[in-house]
Amino acid sequence: MPRQVLLIDLVDEAAAIDRYERWHAAGAVPAAVCADIRGSGILAMEIFRSGNRLVMVMETRENYAPTRETIEAVQEWESRMDSVQRPLPWADRDAKWTHAARIFSLAEQP
Repeated sequence: MPRQVLLIDLVDEAAAIDRYERWHAAGAVPAAVCADIRGSGILAMEIFRSGNRLVMVMETRENYAPTRETIEAVQEWESRMDSVQRPLPWADRDAKWTHAARIFSLAEQP
């Protein structure tokens, strides 16, 4: 099961960070959004925060390939997220979240 780690920043304001956390509280994400995530081949997803930096860890199916086609509920959700998320300065022009490169694995060490 492949793991992907992605990063993005939030607007560095307490109110924006608070909104983002409330929107992601248990049971707060619309069911249609969660169903779309699961249906896309994402088996597990967690988001962590330190300051205004977010780290998303996803476990995906082997053949996972994100698509640009989304349902209306996801489009509305992404529009809401756009109000508080900011791509990293070095992100690709069309990217929202930026992939992090793994540089260390304890399993590969003696």
